Amino acid sequence: MVLAVIAACEIGFWVLLGAGLVARYLLRMRRLGGVLLLSVPVVDVVLLAATVIDLRRGATANFTHGLAAAYIGFSIAFGHSMVRWADQRFAHRFAGGPPPWKPPKGGWERARYEWREWCKGLAGWAVACGLLGAGILLVDDPGRTEQLGAWIWRLTMALVIWLVAFPLWATLFPARAKE
Repeated sequence: MVLAVIAACEIGFWVLLGAGLVARYLLRMRRLGGVLLLSVPVVDVVLLAATVIDLRRGATANFTHGLAAAYIGFSIAFGHSMVRWADQRFAHRFAGGPPPWKPPKGGWERARYEWREWCKGLAGWAVACGLLGAGILLVDDPGRTEQLGAWIWRLTMALVIWLVAFPLWATLFPARAKE
């Protein structure tokens, strides 16, 4: 059940985002567009509620429960950036807005950008691990929450790899900034 809710929430995220941008730029209904864009986080609340209900009904936590926590954590951390990314491109394409911002190609500006993105990832990790820990405490049965603990390990390893591959690499070996 949780996997279906995750898929529905991902679809819901993009539908609300698209509807908000269409209302804002094509239909010139800025207030409705704003309301639709502000309702995007409701998707996370729906997913959180579905996951908690499933665990409270006695389900053994599996891969999808951990995936739900990761989805929520990273959606909270990167959701605003994703909405801004889509808004810039939509405004440029359909409303004559300025060209969208692009990340720096090299130099210390790129390193700063990588650190900023990694810090967002760290925030997503913290939220996801907090939710996973809360799930472990909520269920209070190590046999039923083994997969949640495994997700904390997976997310931690992904964050460490990201740290080494991008912000540290860009800091220690900065590429020349492209003109």
